[in-house]
Amino acid sequence: MEETQSPRSRTTTFILSLLIIFGFAGVHRIYAGKVWTGILQFFTLGGFVVWQVIDIIMLLGGAFRDKEERII
Repeated sequence: MEETQSPRSRTTTFILSLLIIFGFAGVHRIYAGKVWTGILQFFTLGGFVVWQVIDIIMLLGGAFRDKEERII
């Protein structure tokens, strides 16, 4: 099975996840097309920071995926 690359930028997603205001607000997830989990992350302040840290680690490791399950 061949992995497909997302047209979304990993750098942009990473920067959005690192910025305190945007990371807690889930803006990086909304950018990736995951609107509902982005909204949920907003109301839980980044999943009480744990969710945000996991997303950052996944982005650094190249495992974060967009809504269509393509690697960002």
